[in-house]
Amino acid sequence: MRLNKSIIAVISFLLIFSITTFAQQENNPRPSLKASVSQRIGVDNDITIVYSRPGVKGRKVWGDLVPYGLAPGNKYSNNNPYPWRGGANENTTIEFGKDVTVEGNKLPAGKYGLHFIPGEKNWVIIFSKNNSSWGSYTYDQKDDALRVTVTATKVPFEEWLTYGFDDLNGNSATTFLKWEELKVPFKIATVK
Repeated sequence: MRLNKSIIAVISFLLIFSITTFAQQENNPRPSLKASVSQRIGVDNDITIVYSRPGVKGRKVWGDLVPYGLAPGNKYSNNNPYPWRGGANENTTIEFGKDVTVEGNKLPAGKYGLHFIPGEKNWVIIFSKNNSSWGSYTYDQKDDALRVTVTATKVPFEEWLTYGFDDLNGNSATTFLKWEELKVPFKIATVK
């Protein structure tokens, strides 16, 4: 009987400790907070980007924290090189309510994983049918719905990674990623 009470006491302690630890983790914000941005183009085509916002925090981002080209493989990617996830934590996603063109290329309505292959000047933007992975570690080119190449531009310093929309003209917008001193724009338009 005494042994049973001891076992129950130990199990109770472990259960309470686990719940308390889990609750504390849930109450502490991540260093890269989750964000989203939306824009309507045309009459009823909503574009939504969901991402996590890392900060520069005194680091050199381009070519260092985020390497140019594919990142070298690691234990999370089964040693396969992979693109950048366009943010932190989970996959960055972009969703279109209706069919669109991206840089003049058709892309069906839907939700896509958004990945990048950074370059010193030109960037490849990848819209992947896999939108639920943790980052880009399990990225597979066979899931690509579309790839476009764009030119990055130098802009004033931006501490927190930001997505947004400018050059709005009713049926199109230039979507952008901005971080550190770099802006990566890509034009999205309604399908006529």
